[in-house]
Amino acid sequence: MGASLSNLTDNGATMGPGLGDIPESCVGEVWIDRVTGRVCISISAKAMAITGIEDRRYWNWIATEESRFHVVAYLQQIWWFEVDGVVKFHFPPDVYTLSFRLHLGRFSKRLGRRVCYFEHTHGWEIKPVRFELSTSDGQQASCECCLDETEQDDVNGNHKRGCWIEYKVGEFIVTDSEPATEVRFSMKQIDCTHSKGGLCVDSVFIIPSRLKERKRKGFLK
Repeated sequence: MGASLSNLTDNGATMGPGLGDIPESCVGEVWIDRVTGRVCISISAKAMAITGIEDRRYWNWIATEESRFHVVAYLQQIWWFEVDGVVKFHFPPDVYTLSFRLHLGRFSKRLGRRVCYFEHTHGWEIKPVRFELSTSDGQQASCECCLDETEQDDVNGNHKRGCWIEYKVGEFIVTDSEPATEVRFSMKQIDCTHSKGGLCVDSVFIIPSRLKERKRKGFLK
C-alpha cells in the first residue's frame, strides 16, 4: 500500500518490502535540497493503493519523461475514485507540506510537440475531490477541491487542463526524528451518481513548507 522510506541509500531512494517486482526507481525517492540541506520526499503512484488499478477498462500505466519516475497512472473512467498511500520515515524536525501532483487529460508528443487529449476528461467539475492526511502522532489535515472548471474563459481557456498541478493537502509538524513518523494520505471522489475520468496521477510530494514557499516565489530553482 505504500513505500517505507526508512533510511537513505547512495542514490537517495529507499523502498520497503512488499512491493513485488516493481523497480525501486519507480516507487519513491528521497533527496536533499542542495541549497538549504532540507530533506524532500516523493512517492510514485506505483506505491499507492488505487481502486481498480488492475482493470485496464479503468486505469492504464503511461510511460512519460514528464515524471521523475517515468510512469504515471491514467484514469479513463470510473465511478468510485480512491487513491491511498502511506510512508514511514525519520523526518528531520521541520514543518512539511504534502501535495498530490495531478494532470487533467492525456498527453503525448507528436512531431516533437506536446499534445493533450481530453476525450476522457469529465466529471471533475461536478463534485470536489477530498484530500486527507494523517500522522502517527495524531495530526490531521484535509481539503476539498474541484479538479476541473465548470466555466471556461473564451480567451484563456481552461486553466486546469493540460498542465501538471500540485494540490496541497495540508501540513504536519515533526519535532523529533525519533521515532519514525508514519504519514497516511488519500484522495477520493466516491459519489457514485456520476463517473469521472481523464486524469493522470503522478506522485505525492512531501517537502518542507518553507522550502516550498521559497520555490514558489522563485528564490530557489
